[in-house]
Order: sequence, then structure tokens, then C-alpha cells
Amino acid sequence: MTAPRPASIPFREAFLFWLKLGFISFGGPAGQISIMHQELVENRRWISERRFLHALNYCMVLPGPEAQQLATYIGWLMHRSWGGIVAGALFVLPSLFILIALSWVYIAFGNVALVAGLFYGIKPAVTAIVVQAAWRIGGRALKNRTLWAIAAASFVAIFALNIPFPAIVASAALIGYVGGRLAPSTFRTGGAHDASHTSRGPALIDDDTPTPEHARFRWPRLVGVVLIGALLWTLPMALLTLSLGWSHTLTQMGWFFTKAALLTFGGAYAVLPYVYQGAVVHYGWLTPTQMIDGLALGETTPGPLIMVVAFVGFVGGYVKAVFGPDSLFLAGAVAATLVTWFTFLPSFLFILAGGPLVESTHDDLKFTAPLTAITAAVVGVILNLALFFGYHVLWPQGFAGDFEWMSAPIALGAAVALFHFKASVIRVIGACALLGLLLKTMSGG
Repeated sequence: MTAPRPASIPFREAFLFWLKLGFISFGGPAGQISIMHQELVENRRWISERRFLHALNYCMVLPGPEAQQLATYIGWLMHRSWGGIVAGALFVLPSLFILIALSWVYIAFGNVALVAGLFYGIKPAVTAIVVQAAWRIGGRALKNRTLWAIAAASFVAIFALNIPFPAIVASAALIGYVGGRLAPSTFRTGGAHDASHTSRGPALIDDDTPTPEHARFRWPRLVGVVLIGALLWTLPMALLTLSLGWSHTLTQMGWFFTKAALLTFGGAYAVLPYVYQGAVVHYGWLTPTQMIDGLALGETTPGPLIMVVAFVGFVGGYVKAVFGPDSLFLAGAVAATLVTWFTFLPSFLFILAGGPLVESTHDDLKFTAPLTAITAAVVGVILNLALFFGYHVLWPQGFAGDFEWMSAPIALGAAVALFHFKASVIRVIGACALLGLLLKTMSGG
């Protein structure tokens, strides 16, 4: 017997679901998309498989966290602009508050033996997690020799030639655009999120459901959304510049993370080298070790992994004492909130401005071929990131210093758990944290 089509979903019910999702969205983009698919397509039938994947394909093309953008898209499709804003914001806010609290504990009490021991085990686990990310994305993205060559060239470019990440992304996009015209079969997507044809009964937003009136493309609406978005970026940036000056830490954070938000093709792992180059090397907001610790915190909290920027902002604001030595927590909290605003604002604008266009189009190779090439390049970038983390974990004082012989087996064990036993990231990090604490306690370190 076919299940009946769900009735119209009240805004309050949707609000409660998006709030719940914000607290359970562990597992990175793949895990978060899987949770949404199970809840929205299979269990609640708020949206059909094909409409879900159509929205996902658009979000994967965009810079920014695709899972958060997908939640924004579906919320917008169901309950207009406010529905999208609420869905996207609730995907991020729980993670922001949790990270502000954990960042404060880390920076204020990081030298406590308990905290140091836990992070001693977490760092090698993060290295294994990044290696797994390169393997997982590579297995999905590198379907032919051309894409393998793009990944290899990307790795050489960032590892050996120190070419900036934005230049690598732009080059890959150009290769994909030209390649999509000259050799379309080489750059045709497919296989990553193939549709399932299992019948689950009619959905509220089904394959044949007409596009709702608010989701139809209109030039005045597009112009209005772009103007509002420009205002929401310009006002805080102008206030920061006029009140604090262009060279102030908070102003530079706003500008830097605006650029980072527009470069997050391929997810957080891909943009982390860019964040590292700016936040660690150029601005000195935090150290390489703190950057690895921040990624570990990001892995253990719900929400998009790119929320590691909240940790970067908190540590930078705290260390730089932007409000003076008596307001360190306030400085960190404000900086974390500020960088979160500038990082995620473009994601909302991409959905609210571009959604109506997507609803009127279907897969177009000119649209997807650049993404295919960018994704291949991202594999090389992530591999470089794994080597960067491994180096700082195993040789924290450089090759001239001592080798961290206890970290190596933790990293190896984490890799075996992830690759062979398919253990979840949370379980691996938890086990490695306890193991690190045990080893540090036994060694008296």
C-alpha cells in the first residue's frame, strides 16, 4: 500500500527539525547529507529523491559547506526565504556556541595535564582522518587518467611550488570548462550521489510538484537579494574599518574569511591550507599546533567542519587581546562570531539568489565540468594537508628535533580503524584521546 502524500509542514515543525539537525550533524559532509537524506527523503518524505539530489548537485558546485547549503535550500523551498535562513542558521549556531566554549577551555587551560593528554592522542587521529578524506574523495572523483593528472599537478603545485590555493582552484576550473567542451565524457559527473529508484511513496515536494511561486526566477527578486547581501557584508565591514581601522585584527579577520568563504570548493579540507597560510603564517593568529588542535575540535563537534574558523577566530581574538587584557573571553567570542558571519554569509546568498535559477534548470555539463576538475585538484590539496599534519605531529620541533614515537602507532591504529574496520570518526577520536591521555600519564609527560 502506497503511503499518502505528507500534508503541508508547519513552520514550527520544520524549525524543530532543523534545530535537532544542528545538534546531531556529526560525520562531516557525507554524514550530514546522509542524515538529511534518511530523515527528509526516507522517513518524513518532505522531498523526493530526485529533487533532493538536484538541490545537492547545485550545492556541490558552490564554494562553501554543501550540507549546510543543502539544508538552506530545502528550508527555502518549503518555507520561503525565512525558512532557508532558519534552516541554514540552525545548522551552524549549535556548533558555534559549543566551539566558543571548547576554544575557551583549550586556550585558557590547554597546559593542564588532562587537556594536553587528550590532545596528544587526538592529533595523530586527525592526521589519519585527513588521509582518509583524500582517499575517499579521490576514489569518488578520480575516474580517469585526466583527473588523476589534475590531482597530481595540484599536489606538486601546492607542495613543491607553493602556489596559492586560489590559483590552483582557478586553473582547475578553467581546465574543466575547456575540457568539458573538448572531451565532455572525461568531465561528466556521476556516481557520487546516484539517485535511488526505490519507491517510498509520494513526497511533499515530489518529482512532479510544480515549483512554488516564491521559487520562480524573477530579476527584481534576484537584484533585491544581491543588494541585501551586499548591505549585510558592507555595513559590518565599514563599521569595523571606521571604528578600529583597516589593519586591526577584527577587520582583517572579516576581510580574510570573506575571501576564504569564496574559495571553499571541495569542502573544509580543501580550504584549510589557505586558512593555514593566512591565519598561521601571514597574520600569526595561532600556531601550527593550535591549528591541528582546532581541526580536532571541529571533528568532534556537530556542524560543518569549516566551523574550525570559529576556533581560529577565538584563539586569534584571545591571543591578540583585541579588547584589552581584562576582556580576553569577550575578545575571543566576538572574533569567533565575526568570522562565522563573514564565512557563512555568502552561502546563504548563493542559495537565496541562485535557487530560482536551479529550479528552472537541470544538469548542464558547462555547469558541472569545472566542478569535476576542481574536485580532482582538491584531492592533491588534501594529500598535501595530510603530509603537513603528519609532519607537525611526528616532528613537532622539525626534523632536527625528536621523533614522537608514541604518536606514530596512534596514527597507524586510527588509520586501521578508519580504513579496515570502517569505524566512525567520533569513535576513533574518542579512543585515540583516551589512549593519548593514558600514554602521557604513564610517561609522566
